[in-house]
Parts: sequence; structure tokens; C-alpha cells
Amino acid sequence: MNPVDGLPKNIVLIGLMGCGKSTVGRKLQGLLGYPMIDTDHLIEEKTGMTIPEIFARRGEQAFRDLESAILQELSAPHTPRRIIATGGGIVCRKANRKALSKLGYVVWLQAPVDVILQRTSRNRDRPLLQTADPRAKVEQLLLERSPLYHDIADLELETAGLETEEIACGILESARYHFSAQA
Repeated sequence: MNPVDGLPKNIVLIGLMGCGKSTVGRKLQGLLGYPMIDTDHLIEEKTGMTIPEIFARRGEQAFRDLESAILQELSAPHTPRRIIATGGGIVCRKANRKALSKLGYVVWLQAPVDVILQRTSRNRDRPLLQTADPRAKVEQLLLERSPLYHDIADLELETAGLETEEIACGILESARYHFSAQA
């Protein structure tokens, strides 16, 4: 069987920073041969600035505007199948949630606060965590965003303790089942 049989146009990975969206996206790319798009990297390419520079120079709302614009580009008709790894806050706008839902099979990758902090602790490219209390910030973001992630997720998957290959294979099997059941 062809690895893409029964799969939606795109697999969209959502979740808080440090939950494994980019890592799992690269594994899915290898398994499926779909190109992988990382919305944060696209924004950096288009602006010529890093995410922290955008936050510092233009502010968070300008960054959120850029996310929305990228999402509209990705929603264009007649685009190839892709793996799309999104920034953690892309779900904060209702229009973005609607667009993400229409893009394909939406997978909410999750991890406990301690795992998120461990995975993001050495990365200075996380402007929202450049605070005196990163734990409190992660807890606040999870509280605010979890209902938004849940609202659009076709699959919710805890990543802590799983190998990347296990996560990617689980996503593929779930997507196939989801779409074969709808046929």
C-alpha cells in the first residue's frame, strides 16, 4: 500500500513549544516524502529576522499577524500535500483555528510542563519564556491554549516517553483510520 493512501492533504502539528512538532514533523516527512513546512521558519525567511527579533522590534501582535498571513498562503488551493509544524500560539486567533482545521488532519502534540521546560531550557529563541518564571509562563500558556488546541484537534497525543518513530507511526495510523471511517 502506498504510504499516502487514505491520508488527508496535509498533516498539521499543533501544540505548545517543546512538544516535538518540528522533530515529529521531520520524521513524518521521512516516512511520507511530503515536504515539511515550519511556520516559524517561514516567517523568519520572509522577514529576514529571528522570532525574538520580531517580538523585540515589532511586538507579539505583529508576529501573530505574520502567522495569520503565512497560514493564508498555506491554505491556497492546489498546493501539494505537506507536513505543517505550527508555532504554539497560532491557535490564539479564531480565523487561524478555522484555517488549520481546513488544512488537513490536525494533531495536538502534548507534553508535561517539566518536559517542556527541559526541552526549551537551552533555547534562547523562545521570547515568551524570557521571563523570571518560565514554569509559571508555560503553565499559563497551557491553561489558555489547551481548550483552543482541543477544539480543532483530530488527534491528541502525549509525546513524553515515546520515541519519535512511535509518535509518527501513531499519527499515520490514526489519520488513515480517521479518513477511512469517513469514506
